[in-house]
Amino acid sequence: MISAAVLAPQTLGIGWLLYAPVVLWAILRSPWVELFADRRRQHLLFGTVFALFMLWLVRRDFDTGVSYHFIGMTAVTLLLDWPLAIVGGFAAQVGLMLLGRQDLAALGVNGLLLVGLPVLVTEGCALLVERAQPRNPFVYIFCSGFFAAALSALLCLLFGLGLLWFDGLFAMPEWLEDFVGYLWLIIFPEAFINGMVISALVVFCPEWLETFNRTRYLSAPWKDDDSQR
Repeated sequence: MISAAVLAPQTLGIGWLLYAPVVLWAILRSPWVELFADRRRQHLLFGTVFALFMLWLVRRDFDTGVSYHFIGMTAVTLLLDWPLAIVGGFAAQVGLMLLGRQDLAALGVNGLLLVGLPVLVTEGCALLVERAQPRNPFVYIFCSGFFAAALSALLCLLFGLGLLWFDGLFAMPEWLEDFVGYLWLIIFPEAFINGMVISALVVFCPEWLETFNRTRYLSAPWKDDDSQR
């Protein structure tokens, strides 16, 4: 998470101009009729927003104007699908802003990095998996969960560093060339947290996952054999 003090005013404005249409589009595409009619989905949405809010509160703030925390948006996207995932991430951001833990001016930039980018990566991975139509649920868990979370964390870090370098207001550390070795300390925990959440949901509550095809993944293998005879 990046504070407004280390970003140029033009960057902050562009961040809002890009993030606001994304949130508006997600609001328009969200299944509000089904959501209001299904109390289970309401509880999932509110519980997810609260979990994101608590996860983003557990962070390390640095004096340089940046903060580090886990993202968690991969699991949220697979659980709620992308429109409600963006809406839930934005709601969690608003909660942090009300507590003074996030700058209003930088909410757009941080929303693109911590909400929009992970949702885009996760949705892309999920669509590729669905196009391949695998029958093994471990393919879904690894490709849509572990791999998507790791790729999201990597791209978030690279885009964040690139943005700070482009603005020139952030004092880049001298050991930046050694930063590659520390990437694994950030990418692997992010992948592990999201992957474990998705694994638990697939095993215990697969009906909660909006992007999980229960008919294909959980069908009995002997039924296919019988249909081919």
